[in-house]
Amino acid sequence: MTSRETVAGIGGVFFKARDPKALAAWYREHLGIPVVNGGTYASLSVGEDGRDATGAPAETVWSTFPMTTDYFGDGGSSSMINYRVKNLEAMLEQLRAAGVWVSDKVMDEGYGKFGWAADPEGNRFELWQPAPA
Repeated sequence: MTSRETVAGIGGVFFKARDPKALAAWYREHLGIPVVNGGTYASLSVGEDGRDATGAPAETVWSTFPMTTDYFGDGGSSSMINYRVKNLEAMLEQLRAAGVWVSDKVMDEGYGKFGWAADPEGNRFELWQPAPA
């Protein structure tokens, strides 16, 4: 029997934008995504110890949702990106101060805290502060 190939992780997240450069710059300014000036992409690396910048194990979750879910918000989007953050409350406050739409809802689960916001094109994203190790 031959071994079967499997996916080893998520290699990237890609989505359409009406103005790719402007939206990439917005993510650089408001979420700190390391997009170069005038660029449209970034590379997020994991520390040498296998942990991300929050100190949590560098693990990526992949999940499907039913077509009827409202988890992605009301914008009709078929996808949502989850970004890890060190301090969820600080990030949400920073976004609110910049005039970004931020959900009033914050979930506190055993594995971390979650909040939601949307970029200028209406793409809802999730922010996750992993629970302390």
